[in-house]
Amino acid sequence: MIEVTQTALDAVASPPLIPGDRPIDHVHLARMTLGDRALEREVLTLFERQIGLLMARIETAPHPVAAAAAHTLKGSADGIGAFAIAKAAAEVEQAAREGDMARRSFAVEALRAAISETRTEIAELLRPVC
Repeated sequence: MIEVTQTALDAVASPPLIPGDRPIDHVHLARMTLGDRALEREVLTLFERQIGLLMARIETAPHPVAAAAAHTLKGSADGIGAFAIAKAAAEVEQAAREGDMARRSFAVEALRAAISETRTEIAELLRPVC
């Protein structure tokens, strides 16, 4: 049975109206994981792995496959509060669906930048606590 603490209930009570400026919205992440720090770490670890797998497809695959991979990344990023990645992935998805290679290339560069910032924050969050 899962025990729900008041802190966890507070975390899921209401979402922020405007996402924060950080690469990962910590309030959103806590809400999605019910304030469970171990689950947060697991989700972030899985997301980090997923980024690598999906970016390989986004960067090299034909437009329909790239669009599908970008769509998947967008959903995962939204789920953990990595809203800059979600926004950039949405741009890649749209460009790929339209078959616009120049726009897709530009959008992929923006996505790489968002991923770089987010990976730095993930590394910080996953750093062992002494």
